Amino acid sequence: MKRLFLFCAFTYFFAVCDAQKTVLVFGGKSGWIGQKVVKLLQQQNYNVVCATARLENRTALEEEIVAIQPDFIINTAGVTGRPNVDWCESHQIETLRTNIIGTLNLADIACAHTIHLTNLGTGCIYEYDQEHPLNGKGFTEEDEPNFSGSFYSKTKIYLDKMLQSYPNVLNLRLRMPISDDLHERNFITKISRYQKVINVPNSMSILTDLLPLIPEMMERRLTGNYNFVNPGTISHNEILDLYTKYIDPEFTYANFSIKEQNKILAAKRSNNHLDASKLLREFPNIPHIKEGMIENFRRMKNNI
Repeated sequence: MKRLFLFCAFTYFFAVCDAQKTVLVFGGKSGWIGQKVVKLLQQQNYNVVCATARLENRTALEEEIVAIQPDFIINTAGVTGRPNVDWCESHQIETLRTNIIGTLNLADIACAHTIHLTNLGTGCIYEYDQEHPLNGKGFTEEDEPNFSGSFYSKTKIYLDKMLQSYPNVLNLRLRMPISDDLHERNFITKISRYQKVINVPNSMSILTDLLPLIPEMMERRLTGNYNFVNPGTISHNEILDLYTKYIDPEFTYANFSIKEQNKILAAKRSNNHLDASKLLREFPNIPHIKEGMIENFRRMKNNI
């Protein structure tokens, strides 16, 4: 009888340990980063469900969460504008509905059901200033956002602050996401198509280095803001020089100033250095952006 009890107990223990956890992903069906997150989770044997409810439809949102009963929720959805954030300047209501109302709906419902939420946010809420000059110290998660040059960034600053009130939310601040292909949303692809580029060092996020960290952060139920970037900065010129070296030897580019750039844009662009120290304390092996970029281009060369 005792052996039977022990056998049943061990069977139950291993059954629980092997139980497949369900992750509900918003933006996983058609979003560029969302699809990458879905593929990554599937490779790690999670039961992944791509959400169908719109973030701004609170009733449908709660109905789907109650029906799926996920262990975790990841939000990669949000309005960035097509072809770029200038779109948000003339579509402010649509931007508000998704980036603020919708995402806060999701955070609030997840909190009410005690579900951990990982939100992919943005670090485009800072710009270089006297305290944080070029080649100086970076902005930490505790620094007050200081960039409001675009309506998109204004919504993200507000969201960044509001999400801090929820004890179940992990907010990952991505910047200028980089992939090892020539997808149109890849920052490398974008600047390779510009007639002129600025030459300013920036923090950036190499997706191959960073997205694999999400499942562990989720499982450990980490919360709060994290600058989700590779440590260090890299300039547009440095990236395009690598593009010439690894992808297209005949490629050329020209520079112009930020002031000249602003004249042709509906909204200003954020340029900053985000301090990655908090993320490095959890994951010390994230490569420096310049090292990571070389490896990214080597993979890109093979991929294309």
